[in-house]
Amino acid sequence: MIPKSLIRTLPKTDLHVHLDGSLRLSSLLEMAKERNVSLPSDTEEGMNELVFRESYANLAEYLHGFQYTCAVLKDAEALERTAYELALDNIEEGVRYIEVRFAPQLHTHMGLSLRDVLKSVNKGLAKAASEHRQTEAVKSGAEPPFHYGIIVCAMRFFTGAFGPWFAHLCDIFQNAPQDQVLSIASLEMARAAVRIRDEEGLPIVGFDLAGREDGFPAGMHKPAFDYAHRNFMHKTVHAGEAYGPESIFQAITDLHADRIGHGYHLFSPQLCGEDVKDPEEYVKRLIRYVGDSRTTIEVCITSNLQTMPFLDKVEDHAFGRMLKEKLSATLCTDNRLVSHTTVSDEIELAVKAFNMDLKDLRNTIIYGFKRSFFPGAYTERRAYVRQIIDYYDKHIEHFEKTGEVLASSVSS
Repeated sequence: MIPKSLIRTLPKTDLHVHLDGSLRLSSLLEMAKERNVSLPSDTEEGMNELVFRESYANLAEYLHGFQYTCAVLKDAEALERTAYELALDNIEEGVRYIEVRFAPQLHTHMGLSLRDVLKSVNKGLAKAASEHRQTEAVKSGAEPPFHYGIIVCAMRFFTGAFGPWFAHLCDIFQNAPQDQVLSIASLEMARAAVRIRDEEGLPIVGFDLAGREDGFPAGMHKPAFDYAHRNFMHKTVHAGEAYGPESIFQAITDLHADRIGHGYHLFSPQLCGEDVKDPEEYVKRLIRYVGDSRTTIEVCITSNLQTMPFLDKVEDHAFGRMLKEKLSATLCTDNRLVSHTTVSDEIELAVKAFNMDLKDLRNTIIYGFKRSFFPGAYTERRAYVRQIIDYYDKHIEHFEKTGEVLASSVSS
């Protein structure tokens, strides 16, 4: 068995982590008090009992807690602090690369522009990365430095109640059909992400589509993803979480997705629509297409267990099938606070449930680095991945020879 102590010391990634779902609970309580934001409880125990529970009835109930996290993330200080603490928490458990995703539109309060929001989040992440680079282990070259990227999310669905940015858009286009308003909003967000990336030099590395999947197909957001694609921005799409295989195929083909968020229902022919004449054959071909294209799946086991009532145990999760099919899949947290998880926790769950050996573990972790949207030149990315692999293999080699875990700068 691969021990948790080894997992923690290995370099890891988190390519699917939402900023507004990954606050420290203590910080949420503190910032809410400072900003006069009313919460269901003023204690961690109370919030875990009433809001951030171990299990939820469905996805809608899971998302209920975001109204409280977003309520405090309305000013530059809160955004910077949350990003900084998120990076520190990842560094502490051996994570060396993260891609933090969020919808800046949700945080344009108190006079903050999209640019202000993105700069505040980047400031917090950059501060943590700079501090880590100053440690002796990194300065001496004994340990890889921490890097990060930012992924901007468009929303599949919204109303004016989502915030000032959305309310303004709904007011301007109040006579337009809903699908056109949704399409306009995502295209405007793509334009803003590209412009801010280029003008500010921020590591905005990807564009995502998040929100309610069932009933809101990705097709209406094609103009936004075409724009991101033409402007050399990577794409990842939440797909196959609440809908079937066709949603995954649409994300890859219509939205140019380099990666798929969740992708749980890749192996679910029963969820194919009426237009698919042979669901079993469709899924078989889709699996091959995903494998051949090396489209990476961002797997979030705990969050899926919490939002999919039909999933009784970890062993039933589709990640086991992904391993058997040799697909490119990497383990992620989704929301560290809402799901009470870490990257190390997710890996440990998978190792135990699917009897992963050291080769399986290496492939899964290294996929995360190789399929990241690293914000640097190709040569820099290759050099960094090489450094990561060498550091990883050194730890594994020592463990295989001695059965012991090498000392690391991270806590045990």
